[in-house]
Amino acid sequence: MSNWLEITTLDEIPVLGSRVVETDTVNIAIFRGKDDTVFAIKDACPHKNGPLSQGIMHGDSVTCPLHNWKISLSSGEALGADEGCTNVYDTKVENGKVFLRNPV
Repeated sequence: MSNWLEITTLDEIPVLGSRVVETDTVNIAIFRGKDDTVFAIKDACPHKNGPLSQGIMHGDSVTCPLHNWKISLSSGEALGADEGCTNVYDTKVENGKVFLRNPV
């Protein structure tokens, strides 16, 4: 059994935007960068659980829409003076399809 799950196509994620994948236990925000790099992060800011999927992406980080915390999309760490971390997930893109590594 493959440990990669096909979740969407690259074209379904707007550039510098996101889509949310809902699982039984967590919502995961899938972001697409200008260069088609794909990031997957728990859709909850470590500060007050703000919906990161509704934040503004810039480079490889996202700004939470609630209190402007900047979160690294590659590490999940809060940037600057803020402290906290949220889960990130492995992704890959093959033939225009986006895959998420099954965390189980």
